[in-house]
Amino acid sequence: MADFHTSTHRANWIFSPQELVEKYKAANQRAIQALEKYGTTQMEVDADGSLSYPEPIARDNADKHSRPKPLNIEEEQFMRVFYENKLREVCSAFYFPNKIQATALIYFKRFYLQWSVMEHHPKHIMLTCVYAACKIEENHVSAEELGKGISQDHQMILNYEMIVYQSLEFDLIVYAPYRSVEGFVNDMEEFCGVKDDENQMLKDLQETARLEVDKIMLTDAPHLFPPGQLALAALRNANEMHRVLDFEGLCCVLCRYLRRILARQNSQHTILQLIESLDAIDAWVRKFKFPTEKDMKHINRKLKSCWGHSSHDDKKREKKRHKSHKSLNEAHNGPSLA
Repeated sequence: MADFHTSTHRANWIFSPQELVEKYKAANQRAIQALEKYGTTQMEVDADGSLSYPEPIARDNADKHSRPKPLNIEEEQFMRVFYENKLREVCSAFYFPNKIQATALIYFKRFYLQWSVMEHHPKHIMLTCVYAACKIEENHVSAEELGKGISQDHQMILNYEMIVYQSLEFDLIVYAPYRSVEGFVNDMEEFCGVKDDENQMLKDLQETARLEVDKIMLTDAPHLFPPGQLALAALRNANEMHRVLDFEGLCCVLCRYLRRILARQNSQHTILQLIESLDAIDAWVRKFKFPTEKDMKHINRKLKSCWGHSSHDDKKREKKRHKSHKSLNEAHNGPSLA
């Protein structure tokens, strides 16, 4: 039976909205302070996984106006969302099972509760999270194979591996809403007494709910609600599309079903509180914004400036890229990580 509470989910990964904002602010502020002190926000990662900043720089007031401008909270959010989407593209390019994508995405989101995107490049963290998810889900792919497949240095993945584990507090077993959706559908099939000729409707409902979870996972909702509640919100929205049950029927069946679950789990929550949580999840999806190409160009310029990359350096890298042979991901129309 599916579980929509946190009994199998570490409570310290679920936050109040205010706590979440404070975590993002703290990481952002730390990067801004590093920019003032070191002239860069990007931390150096050694082969043994240790972290360091370059030597502090001496500044005078004369160059105050020429200093790089740090990313704000919203720009950091855009950068995270952009690479969360890239993470999905990488997993699709490798034909990884959905559970690997889900695990890697949760790792990525949790990593950036501890760090700013100005401190660690999201591209590096994204690939390391995919590699770590393959390990924990026992889908063995070497760092070399992963790096080669998307034309990235595999050593970078290995360098970041321990930092990712430490930032996750070595809490590597995660619970994604996709599994909860499947559990709820199986549970409801039995509870509602679905007939054989109605099974296809439930399959369609489950597939649409999975797509709804995809939307939810790009928001901050996974930091605020346990996976079972995310799954229920997705199923409720999926039913609005398929009308497997009419509204009155849905309320009746869902309420009876939820009462049974609440009773089994000896939960102190009421159905009204649960419905309020589902409404709040829907609100996160409605207000979600994906960055435009213009947004990303602006953010990338600021980010490169924070890392001390000049436009001259960019031109040299671009020239080198054009001279190189076609990469494996280009040959297979794989994701571009530039």
